[in-house]
Amino acid sequence: MSNPDELPRTTESAAAELLRIEGIRKTFPGVVALDSVDFDLRRGEVHVLLGENGAGKSTLIKMLSGAYRPDSGRILVDGKEARIHGAQDAERLGIATIYQEFNLVPDLTVAENIFLGRQPRRFGMIDRKAMESAAEELLKRVGVRVSPRAKVRELGIARLQMVEIAKALSLQARVLIMDEPTAVLTSEEVDKLFAIVRQLRADGVGVVFITHHLEEIAALGDRVTVLRDGRSVDQVPASTAEDELVRLMVGRSIEQQYPRERPDTGPALLTVDGLTRDGVFHDVSFEVRAGEVVGLAGLVGAGRTEVARAVFGADPYDKGSVDVRGQRLPRHDVIAAMGAGIGLVPEDRKGQGLLLDASVQENLGLVTLRSATRSGFVDLKGQRAAAAGIAEQLGVRMAGIGQHVRTLSGGNQQKVVIGKWLLADTKVLILDEPTRGIDVGAKVEIYQLINELTAAGHAVLMISSDLPEVLGMSDRVLVMAQGRIAGELAADDATQDAVMALAVSTAAADTPTADTPTAHTSAATQNEATEGKASRGH
Repeated sequence: MSNPDELPRTTESAAAELLRIEGIRKTFPGVVALDSVDFDLRRGEVHVLLGENGAGKSTLIKMLSGAYRPDSGRILVDGKEARIHGAQDAERLGIATIYQEFNLVPDLTVAENIFLGRQPRRFGMIDRKAMESAAEELLKRVGVRVSPRAKVRELGIARLQMVEIAKALSLQARVLIMDEPTAVLTSEEVDKLFAIVRQLRADGVGVVFITHHLEEIAALGDRVTVLRDGRSVDQVPASTAEDELVRLMVGRSIEQQYPRERPDTGPALLTVDGLTRDGVFHDVSFEVRAGEVVGLAGLVGAGRTEVARAVFGADPYDKGSVDVRGQRLPRHDVIAAMGAGIGLVPEDRKGQGLLLDASVQENLGLVTLRSATRSGFVDLKGQRAAAAGIAEQLGVRMAGIGQHVRTLSGGNQQKVVIGKWLLADTKVLILDEPTRGIDVGAKVEIYQLINELTAAGHAVLMISSDLPEVLGMSDRVLVMAQGRIAGELAADDATQDAVMALAVSTAAADTPTADTPTAHTSAATQNEATEGKASRGH
C-alpha cells in the first residue's frame, strides 16, 4: 500500500468539528439497532467506524444520509442541530454516502449518473456539453481514465467506485461516508483509492470510513469509533493494535484467526474427473474426502467459480464427470446434484443465495421444501421447528425466524445461506468466498462451523480470494491457472509464495506438482494474485 504518512494526519487542536452525533437511538420492531451512540467527525480526518456485522454501522450511516430518522438524540452539523429527513437534506448539508451496493443507473452514461437530477441546463434543455465537461474534470480529480459518455454498465467495479466518488465531489461534499469501499477492489485499486482519500483529507473533507479489513485502519485512519451491539463502546487512535480492536469489536479476545481442526479423513465423497468446458476450464480433476477441507486458489479468471458451478449442475460442461459417493451425476442438473448431497454457497449471497424479501424461516427451508411436501401440502409446522433449531444452532442474530432476511447483517445472512444446506444434510458443501464482507468475529464462527461439518464426516470445497484464509483453513490446496489445475499443495507445504508460483504459471497445461521449484514472487504479482474476483462481474 502507499505510504500512510505521506500526508500529515489531523491533530485534535487543528481540526474543526464538522459533524457530531449525540445519544442517537433507533429501534425497529423487536430490535434496538442503536442505543445512545455518540460520534464526531473533524474537518480533514478519516474516522473509521468499526464493528461486527449487526453492530449498527449501517443504521448509523443511513441516518446521516436521510434514509432513517432517529427515535431520540440529535445530529449537529457545524455546531447546529440538523434534521435530515431525506437525501436532499443530506446533500444540502454536504453529506454524501457511497454504499456497498452502488447507487448508479446502468443504462445511463457516467456524466448522466454524476449529475442525475442536477443536470446543467441551457434554454430549458440539458446542456450535455457542459455536463460532460464538468464530469470530465471530476473524473480527472479522482484519477480515473474513463469517458464521461461511457455507459455505466460497461465499467468494472473499481471504475464504478471512482464514479461514485466523483458524484460525491459534484455535490461539494464536506462529509464523505464510505461503506466497505475496498471489499471488491484489487490491491492496486485499493492503493489508488487510498491516495484519493488522502487527497480529500488534505482538502479538508471529513471521511467516515467503514471496513472489515483491520490492516487498512492504521494505513488510512486517524481515529476509530467501535460499535458493539448498537452502542459506541470506545474511541481509540487508528494506531491501536489489531488484537485490541478485535477485543473491542467482539467483547472477547480471539486467540486463533484460523482455528482449523483436522479430523481423520474418510473415503472420497466428491470425485471430479476431466471436467472440461471449451474456453473456460479444461481437464479439471480432483477429489474431496470425508472430513476434509480442500481449498481452491487462483487468479482472477482462473475458472474457480465456473468449475464450482459446473460441479453443482448450475452451468453446463462439455466433457468429464462428477461423482458423489460413487454415484455419477447427470450434467447440468442442479436437482440431481442436490439430491446426491451437494450444496453450493455462492459468492453473491444476496443475488444468488437468498430470497431477500422472504423470512429467515422461508430461506432456511428452501432446500428441504420438496421433501417436506406431501400431497401438495407443506409441513409448515415441521419446517418452522427445523428452521428455528438450525438458526439457534448457528447463532443467527434476529428478532425471530419471521424476520425478513434483507434486514439481517451480512454475517447472519451468510449463516442462513449455509443453514439451508445443513438442514438438507448436505454431504459435500462448496463454499465460494464464504467470508467476503463479514467481520472478524463472524468469520471465526463460520470457520468453527466448517470444523463441525468436517468432524461430522462432511466434505468442504472452499474457494477464496483471501489467501491467508485458504492457507489457514485448508487441508490441501488446489491452485488453478488459466482454467486448469496447475498444482496441488499439502497444508504443510502451502505457503503464499508456493501458491503464487503456481497461480501465475503460464505452463498450466504441464500440470506442475507440489515439488515444482517456487521462485519468490514480486509484490506486483502478489497484488494481482490476491485481487479477488471483482473484475469478473459474476
